[in-house]
Amino acid sequence: MPKAPYSFSFSEFKAIIFQQKEVEIAEATLQKMEESFQFLKNFAEDKVIYGVNTGFGPMAQYKIPKESLKDLQYNLIRSHASGTGNVLAEDEVKAVMLARLQTLSLGKSGISSEVILLMKELINREIYPVIFEHGGVGASGDLVQLAHLALVLIGEGEVFYKGKRCLTSEVFKAENLTPISIQGREGLALINGTSVMTGIGLLNFYYAERLLNWSIFTSSLINELVSAYDDHFSAELNEAKLHQGQQEVAQQMRELLSGSQLIKKREAHLYKSVEEEFFKEKVQEYYSLRCVPQILGPIKDTYQNALKVLLNEVNSANDNPIVDAEKQQVYHGGNFHGDYIALEMDKMRLATTKLSMLVERQLNYLMNSKLNDIFPPFLNHGKLGLNFGMQGAQFSAVSTTAENQTLSNSMYIHSISNNNDNQDIVSMGTNAATLTKRVINNSFEVLSVQVISLVQAAYYLEEVEKLAPKTRSILQQLQKFIPKIEEDQPLYSLIEETTHYLKNNDSYEN
Repeated sequence: MPKAPYSFSFSEFKAIIFQQKEVEIAEATLQKMEESFQFLKNFAEDKVIYGVNTGFGPMAQYKIPKESLKDLQYNLIRSHASGTGNVLAEDEVKAVMLARLQTLSLGKSGISSEVILLMKELINREIYPVIFEHGGVGASGDLVQLAHLALVLIGEGEVFYKGKRCLTSEVFKAENLTPISIQGREGLALINGTSVMTGIGLLNFYYAERLLNWSIFTSSLINELVSAYDDHFSAELNEAKLHQGQQEVAQQMRELLSGSQLIKKREAHLYKSVEEEFFKEKVQEYYSLRCVPQILGPIKDTYQNALKVLLNEVNSANDNPIVDAEKQQVYHGGNFHGDYIALEMDKMRLATTKLSMLVERQLNYLMNSKLNDIFPPFLNHGKLGLNFGMQGAQFSAVSTTAENQTLSNSMYIHSISNNNDNQDIVSMGTNAATLTKRVINNSFEVLSVQVISLVQAAYYLEEVEKLAPKTRSILQQLQKFIPKIEEDQPLYSLIEETTHYLKNNDSYEN
């Protein structure tokens, strides 16, 4: 990591998560943390400081004697390690650890540098705490999930190591690692914050952006395969509306379709003397083809705003209290509250569901010969009536899109008072983030059915040489593993393979 203070960037995040770049911590960062730690240690000697010498939450009215202060922090970690449900994937845990390391490294938490040094070693050695999806309400941050991280740092709990779920104590022994010895408020500092929802949120953005770019490609390709007019993605039309996302989507479409011999120019067909009273060819395409910039544009803007919020959060001190060594003061408040992330995850989930709805409508257009008037029903390359083409796969796409619609109900407004009403309004930020992850994954599945179908449409037309160079290049990559389907066959493995390909490959260079 660069020298402190610095702003952790998304490119750094990607390099560590996906390119196995090792985490490095500058000496200046360690020094700043030690200054904060020593200040709090001295400051709290004769003062009441929440989480240092008091109970927690509704039990903060109880002062804790000096001889019990260390036990207080260990009790907090152990009692809150109570997560349920599915365990987070290794890349998600890595993202969580990275987010927590960054916020603690700011030196606003009053903890020793020993904590982030061990976290660094765990990340670099690919030792990932077992953390569960369920447990956090996003009010005092991700208390339950982060407790599972803290549990590992004190040498307890479980980790994923070399593909296996193991006892932390055994892995630490094998790797010659020493657990931290909790001091001051380190137990509270570790679990009190928004790093789980933020880490998952950053991963959500990574995959959502890739999903969006694939959808722009498939939207461009379907327009090309049906020989749509080019003016609906023109610069002139889209610059008449002042939304950045819309303009950028239209630009991507123009780049993808540049050089196409199938896309029609309106002036060559309709802007001339026309004597017909009935036009066999459509004067304008259906909305799912014609309004792509207007539909995917706000989705792109939503994603970009979410990234801005996520980066602000990961570069913020988000626990309580905040320790200011420079001003020699400790401030109590609510920086742990996850409303910023919860709201953005809800917005991202809503936008992603709309994307899957667009994909599903475009798929329906391809499947319905009465709509497109080009392709056989269900893109069937076999014998009509005897064979079924992509009929069965369409059911899966529709079903999954419907699930997305249900999952898009807001978590941000689903506050439930708890903790003896101390946490009387909460964010549900982590729930929002995990549900968004599910919707993104669902949308890749819907998109994979559309991609397979578009490849079948391309096989049917047999006009690959007329495609734009960029769409043709991407299509040819897809055709390497998506065959022409002439005889009915189980499609689940092909859908799975296609989904994996889309999630792990870009269609557009940003």
